[in-house]
Amino acid sequence: MSVGADVRSSPRSVCLRTVEGRVLSAPAERWFEPVTSAEHRLLERAVGPVLDIGCGPARHALVLAQAGIVSLGIDISIPALAVARQRGAPVLHRSIFDRVPGHGRWGSALLLDGNIGIGGAPAVLLRRVVDLLRAGGRALVEVGPPGTVAIPRTVRLEHDGGSGPWFAWAEVGADDLDDLAADAGMFVHDLWNDSARWFAQLEG
Repeated sequence: MSVGADVRSSPRSVCLRTVEGRVLSAPAERWFEPVTSAEHRLLERAVGPVLDIGCGPARHALVLAQAGIVSLGIDISIPALAVARQRGAPVLHRSIFDRVPGHGRWGSALLLDGNIGIGGAPAVLLRRVVDLLRAGGRALVEVGPPGTVAIPRTVRLEHDGGSGPWFAWAEVGADDLDDLAADAGMFVHDLWNDSARWFAQLEG
């Protein structure tokens, strides 16, 4: 797969903020920047059609679409989706826990940039992903390094003077993934470190 999307024009400021007012160290700025080399290598593993969960400005869905792979990004942040639509990315304003098109027919699901923590209950989220995937489908996920402490929080994305809705969020470490995958009826096909980030391919 040849990928190469120009997704510049980052907002003036972007962060993930908790209800207590704390700004998390999550690399929110990266969500509005071009796809990295590590992400390109991960996207080579994607089998279409691809559901990009918590897509934000949808840089991954856009790269896949430009490579001719059917993809759809979903998110609950209207400001982030506005950026995605300006870029021409295929996106939908939708929670992963609501009705999603293509139920049971997705070849791959993306949970990158910490999105495995959406909803604050990673086990519940992975079970939902399995329900959406077709038989033999895969989930491509990003997790924290081994030793990451999972602390559920309520957060929102703030960027360019706007903010999305509050949502539950939790971190997942690489050493927690085997148990989470097994609980969802999946297994860790591959786990790797690339450019100081941890990724995994989960399969049913």
